[in-house]
Amino acid sequence: MSVSQPDVPGARPTPASRPRTRRRVRGHIAVFLAPALIIYTALMIYPILASLWLSLNRELASGGQAFVGLGNYRQLLGTELYSLPLLNALKNNLLFFVIHMLVQNPVGLLLAVLLNLRLRGSAVYRTLIFTPTVLSVVIVGFAWKLILNPAWGVQRGLLTPLHLQALDLPWLGLPSTALPTLSLLSVWQNVGIPMLLFLAALVRIPEELYEAARLDGAGAWTVFRRIQLPLILPTVGIVGVLTFVGNFNAFDLVYAVQGALAGPNFASDLLGTLFYRTFFGYQLQSGDPNMGAAVAGVMLLVILLGLLVYLALWQRRVAEVEF
Repeated sequence: MSVSQPDVPGARPTPASRPRTRRRVRGHIAVFLAPALIIYTALMIYPILASLWLSLNRELASGGQAFVGLGNYRQLLGTELYSLPLLNALKNNLLFFVIHMLVQNPVGLLLAVLLNLRLRGSAVYRTLIFTPTVLSVVIVGFAWKLILNPAWGVQRGLLTPLHLQALDLPWLGLPSTALPTLSLLSVWQNVGIPMLLFLAALVRIPEELYEAARLDGAGAWTVFRRIQLPLILPTVGIVGVLTFVGNFNAFDLVYAVQGALAGPNFASDLLGTLFYRTFFGYQLQSGDPNMGAAVAGVMLLVILLGLLVYLALWQRRVAEVEF
């Protein structure tokens, strides 16, 4: 028969008497994370793995699937039927991304800095700027097709009173201007996202830093260059990554405005529209799910390489600024 020892003040609890809160907390964490992990796996990880597996197979004449390894990728990169459209789409995607980086993000940063000044009506301006972001891409594409149509659109009526008839061109109908025009339409719709991200980073800067800068006689440009920009560099990197991933997955705006052929003469063709035509087919072009999955694999590879460059270069730059 065991006799329990009385509790002694300050005595160290025995292992049997220690509370098992740590084990219970870990169980709670697993319970709370499980729904998100299951949904993310079902909607993101499984489709990616299934697409990669599909790209390593080829459909047989009998109706089955045969494993061919990298054969689809060799055909994608080695035959003119696929390699020329792929290079054209990749080149257009790079231009699409560069325009967003040089126009959308600097404009978003400028708007965030202006809104951070707490001007009168800044809440109204913020709402108006962000409103196009929540609009349907179909509505945005159809509205801008009405505006830019050279035959019966409102473009001519807006430019003539301003004596800008030279700008009355078929911007979406010329191979040289279709992709830049679509890029600027995308910038107009999505500039509210980097604006809000930059604004959220700016409002976290302590007011004491601004007061010290004003006491030293610093102007607005000096405050931005010496205080605001260094402190929001991590957010600048995040916005750059989101822009890169979003642009190399772009599809909806081009499809809504130019259709799956991404005209004129494939001048606005992106990797997303090329994947759509290759996988599902369009008009006289028959679909090939295995080759379409190979195009998706190339898209994934390009995005991963871009993220590796960001981690190798930008993160090191941010670390040098912080430390």
